[in-house]
Amino acid sequence: MLSINTSLLRPGLRLGVGLSGGADSVALLRALAERSRELGIVLHAAHLHHGLRGAEADADMVFARELAAGLGIPFHEHRVNTADAAQPGPGKPGESIEEAARRLRYGWFRALMAAGVVDAVATAHTLDDQAETVLAKFLRGAWTEGMAGIHPVAEFPEGRVVRPLLATTRGEIEAYLRRAGQPWREDSSNRHLTYTRNRIRHELLPLLESWNPKLRAHLAQMAELAREEEAWWQGELARLAPQLILRGRPVRGGGRAASEGLALDVTRLAALPVAMQRRLLRYAARELGAAPDFEATEALRALALHGKAGQKREMARNLRAERTPRELRFGMGAAAEGKESVLAYSFEVPGEVEARAFGLCLRVDADEPAGEHPSVARTAILRAWKAGDRVRLRYSSSPKKVKEVIERLRVTGTDRSRWPVLEFAGRIVWMRGVEVEPEPGLHVLAQEIATGRG
Repeated sequence: MLSINTSLLRPGLRLGVGLSGGADSVALLRALAERSRELGIVLHAAHLHHGLRGAEADADMVFARELAAGLGIPFHEHRVNTADAAQPGPGKPGESIEEAARRLRYGWFRALMAAGVVDAVATAHTLDDQAETVLAKFLRGAWTEGMAGIHPVAEFPEGRVVRPLLATTRGEIEAYLRRAGQPWREDSSNRHLTYTRNRIRHELLPLLESWNPKLRAHLAQMAELAREEEAWWQGELARLAPQLILRGRPVRGGGRAASEGLALDVTRLAALPVAMQRRLLRYAARELGAAPDFEATEALRALALHGKAGQKREMARNLRAERTPRELRFGMGAAAEGKESVLAYSFEVPGEVEARAFGLCLRVDADEPAGEHPSVARTAILRAWKAGDRVRLRYSSSPKKVKEVIERLRVTGTDRSRWPVLEFAGRIVWMRGVEVEPEPGLHVLAQEIATGRG
């Protein structure tokens, strides 16, 4: 019997299993099917055709469908075009095929949960996958949160994705399938060394294992340690950050005036351990939508502890830091008016986005499911306004310049250059602070969220 982490499951759970047809997912589906009555769960199989590998991928789908039918498990299938999804577009940078495939896969899992087809989805990530992920994160210079690798549970608004095989090796899985006489499909792209993960799997890990045969287990243990330590740090930051991060700007006579950005008292920061200094600096930057790497964090620390009043630093993602006599102040650099801001979030409709840089959680629903109507299966872009933007306000006879609307709202300072609008199908369908003429069949729900905004 294959070892499964059943603590992630509960009786009565409708569980979708991501079934690619490969050894890992086939083993997970079979092992769960063998124990479904004992565990009290109802299984579904979910297969996503990525639109890659042509006839081979078609055969994978047929295999997965027949396997589910043989086990008496409901089967759900969906097709996407990963190559097209990976291409850059308005407000959306290009992605690797691996990144786009993962985004589309999890997007479909979330859609199944949102539709009430399943309560949760199980993926067949193994101990080997964990080791490869940790090593890949290390090579990219990840922080502790990155070294935590693949989490046993990923929480989404629609439900959770669980990984019951994270403590099981690929060798154990293949041995289980051979004993059961169960075939599986081999993905030819898993042998292509153009993909980073495949080079790690076929070249780097075997080389490192010649130094330490237990390396995969050690990397998986490192992920568990990093995950637990990261959870402790998050608790500490939740406790200390509200005490140490200052909102607004100081005023004469004491107190603070509401304004864009946030700050850290440099004297109090200097009294903390270095590890906490780094955490607080990165926490503050994340509140504004930035994620400084090690070098950038050290530059911020040097500015806070040794800088002189008036010194400034421009960081990645438009983050700006300024040293005052008593504080290190953070803000988002103002884009020149008339130029498009770097702030942009793209997402599929229907869907939602949490845009911390704008202090917004935005959800867009459509009357018809995505894919059934050409106007629905598109991407929405939440971005800062730009010169030339026009918006049709509700009860207005003609479109207005967004610039003029912002002037009427009396928006000033950095907020002016970063005022958010939502673009869909080539027009502005939502704008902060005003009521926009609704797009037929489209429903926009905006909610303000807590951020480092003043």
